[in-house]
Amino acid sequence: MKQLLILLKGIAMGAANVIPGVSGGTIALVTGIYERLIQAVGNFNLPTLKLLLKGDLKEFSKKTDLVFLLVLLAGIGVAIVGLAGLLKHLLCNYEIHTLGFFFGLIIASVVLVAKQVGQWNVMSIVMLILGVIIAVGISFLNPASSNSNFWYLVLCGIVAISSMVLPGLSGSYVLLLMGNYILIMSAISTMNFKILLPVALGSIIGLLLFVKVISFLLKRFKDGTIALLLGFVFGSLLIIWPWKNTTYKLNASGEVVNKKLEVVADACKDGVVMSYERYMPEMNTSTWLTIGIIIVGAGAVLLLEKYGSKIKEA
Repeated sequence: MKQLLILLKGIAMGAANVIPGVSGGTIALVTGIYERLIQAVGNFNLPTLKLLLKGDLKEFSKKTDLVFLLVLLAGIGVAIVGLAGLLKHLLCNYEIHTLGFFFGLIIASVVLVAKQVGQWNVMSIVMLILGVIIAVGISFLNPASSNSNFWYLVLCGIVAISSMVLPGLSGSYVLLLMGNYILIMSAISTMNFKILLPVALGSIIGLLLFVKVISFLLKRFKDGTIALLLGFVFGSLLIIWPWKNTTYKLNASGEVVNKKLEVVADACKDGVVMSYERYMPEMNTSTWLTIGIIIVGAGAVLLLEKYGSKIKEA
C-alpha cells in the first residue's frame, strides 16, 4: 500500500511537470515527501557509489532510499510518457480551463506550504518576498527561439531539472522560456532520442548538483528555505494565470511559423511562442466554468491534506 501511494505521488508530480507553470516540486512539498526526496537524491555520492561497486546492494539501497526513489521515478515516468500527448491536446484546445485547474491547485498549496514554516520571523518574511520577486520576474520573461544544439539541450536539462526541484518553478515553463518546450514534448511523443538523450544527460548533472544545495539549506536554514520555496509557489500564480493571449512568431506576411520559419496550420502545436499578454476576463459562461474548475483544483489539494496523515506515512 505504501509503495502504491508513492507511485501515485510520482504520477502526480510527473503530470504537474508537463504543464508549463506547474512544478512537480510543489506536489512533493504538499504531499510531505519533499525533504525525503531531496535527502535521498543528495545521498548519491562517492561513498555510496563505493558501496555499489563493492556489491553491498543492501546498504546502498538503505543509504539512498533506493526503493522510494525507483517507485517515485516510475510514477513520474508513467505520467510524462502517458500524459504528454493528452496534456498537450488539452493545453491547445482547452488552455484556460486546464490552467484553471492547476491555478486552483497552487492557491491551495500556498496555504498548506505556509503551515510547514516552523517560525515566522524577519528572515522568513524576507525570504518569502525574495521568492515571490524571483518567480514574478521569471513570469515576465519572453520565450527564446527553439534550439536543437546538443549542448543547448544539455543546458535545458540542467536548468529544467533544477527548476523542477524547486516548488513553484516549473521545469516545463523554463523549457518554454528557453524555446524548447514544444521540441522536447514532441520528442517524448515520438521517442526521438537524438533530442531526449542530451536533455537526460543535463537532467542527471543538474539533479546531482542542485539537490545538494537544497539539502544543505534545509538542514541549516529550514524555516527560511521553506519560506523561500513558498514565495516561489505564490509567485508562480502569475506564471500560470489562465487568462492570457499567446503571441507567436510571424513571417513577413503575418503567418505563424515554426522554428524552421515554415508556415504552420496549427499555431499551438507547431508555432514558436514569443510572449504572453495577461488580461482580466469578462464574467461569462466560460469564465464561471473556469472559476468552478479552479475551485475543484483547490478542493483536490485540500482533500489531499485531509488525508495527509495517511499519505505521509508512505
